[in-house]
Amino acid sequence: MPKRKLGNEGLEVSAIGHGTMTMPDNQSSVDTIRGALDNGVTLFDTADLYGNDGYLQARFGDNEKLLGKALKGRRDEAVIATKFGITHNQGFKGDPAYVKKSVDASLYSLGIDYIDLYYQHRYDPNVPIEETIGALDDLVKQGKVCYIGLSEAPADIIRRAHAVHPITAVETEYSLWSRDVEDEVLPLLKELGIGLVPYSPLGRGFLTGQVKKLDDLSKDYPQEMYSRFQGENFTKNVELASRIEKMAMQKGCTTAQLALAWLLAQGDQIVPIPGTKRLERVKENLEAAQISFTNEELAEIERISPKGAASGSRF
Repeated sequence: MPKRKLGNEGLEVSAIGHGTMTMPDNQSSVDTIRGALDNGVTLFDTADLYGNDGYLQARFGDNEKLLGKALKGRRDEAVIATKFGITHNQGFKGDPAYVKKSVDASLYSLGIDYIDLYYQHRYDPNVPIEETIGALDDLVKQGKVCYIGLSEAPADIIRRAHAVHPITAVETEYSLWSRDVEDEVLPLLKELGIGLVPYSPLGRGFLTGQVKKLDDLSKDYPQEMYSRFQGENFTKNVELASRIEKMAMQKGCTTAQLALAWLLAQGDQIVPIPGTKRLERVKENLEAAQISFTNEELAEIERISPKGAASGSRF
């Protein structure tokens, strides 16, 4: 499995990671995580908010406990990323006291002594980012955290945060049908030497080639939350996915593999984290790291799925 560097502070991970948010707490999930590790995946992503089988029914720390259980005895082989900052009833929180409380809770849930990559899940508008990053800097000095990240942060917040302590990675949605990051965030990350970790790199299932009708949608993302899954938007997005699927067939790969390989081609410090419950899908996804494109093929992808091609807003 090829490796990539996230940021300029020395963190190296597999070119494709694994998102665990939608994984239920059962032996099958444990086997999938361990199988991903066996197949070269080193970056595993979770959050304190995530529960068993998604986040809407979450109890804090449940998904972290699953990941910790799956990686028990193999912790040194994995790069563990988790997040803090979204609460069930108090909105976003980033005050230093909450940061320090959250890291201890995550360390306990994961059953580990330190977190490799610790993200602020969402920026707290009521707390200056300098205070939040200052608290995270203290955690690095204490050895509880190795590297600091931000999730879904705007460009100005990233720049201010990076001035306090180097930001290693920014996690945000990025795929062939969600390309807003290309406007301001991605250029800034390249300027500052910060890695990008795209979540939902397969368009919440649309870019797997498996979605043809509403019943095919994953239940992990309630349809009513996303306008892209509704009415005329859904029909247009299925048509878009079909065009991408046709090119994948011509390329001799799956739609998911083409979508992941396209992301990898957008920069050397981009590491997508597709989430799946099945090991066979993990193996399929990892093969994307072996796919390359000619300039003509990249131009054709741009033609059939330009920025803004998806119908409806991403939230």
